[in-house]
Amino acid sequence: MSNTKKTEKSLSIFFPAYNEEANAKKSVEEAIQVAKKITNDYEVIVVDDGSSDRTAQIINQLAKNNSHVVAVHHKKNQGYGGALITGIKKSCNDLIFFSDIDLQFNLGELTKFIPYIDKYDVVIGYRNPRKDPFMRLANAWGWKTLINMLFHLEVKDIDCAFKLFNHRVFDKIQVHSRGAMISAEMLIRIKRAGFSIKELPVKHYPRVAGSPTGAKLSVIIKAFKDLMKVHRELKKESKK
Repeated sequence: MSNTKKTEKSLSIFFPAYNEEANAKKSVEEAIQVAKKITNDYEVIVVDDGSSDRTAQIINQLAKNNSHVVAVHHKKNQGYGGALITGIKKSCNDLIFFSDIDLQFNLGELTKFIPYIDKYDVVIGYRNPRKDPFMRLANAWGWKTLINMLFHLEVKDIDCAFKLFNHRVFDKIQVHSRGAMISAEMLIRIKRAGFSIKELPVKHYPRVAGSPTGAKLSVIIKAFKDLMKVHRELKKESKK
């Protein structure tokens, strides 16, 4: 991308963050450097989802030091889905990209997504290979199999947190899940609305700091509740 002309489109990059004091500063700094290569008009948003550590103070300082950085705070933890919805609503630019703030991705790979965003409505990553513990990989396989069986989604990596959207997508779809079902519902509704999706491989790295929350029993239970709710909603919508 360094030898490619910058896009004239504006870019919003956002991260959901819950107790990520060890990763927040580096992730934001990397996002800024990548965004500068892509466009002159960008913002980097961090949604602090009610963190109990120093995440809020760190992102406030980053926003104070750089006008391109926006710090957003939830007073109470709303879960991953809630943080994603807030990030989407706060993103004002032509293109919207989100990733996790845990440094398991090379944000520089966003530059290879940009050439496709004029041809496709959405460009999503799939982890190749995925560097997670065995049980997390097994759970992800089971979840993907269930989603594909119920909704015929057929994407390689439903929950990969490396996704680029044209803003117009979110003018047409509404996502209701607030838990771990959020990415699946997002892609299901995008596909049902007739938007085009391009999949690209991205490198994935082991988490070295902070703790993931996706394997918590409460998170898993909520995901299944949201799954059944989405299934019922889509059946009703298809009958109209």
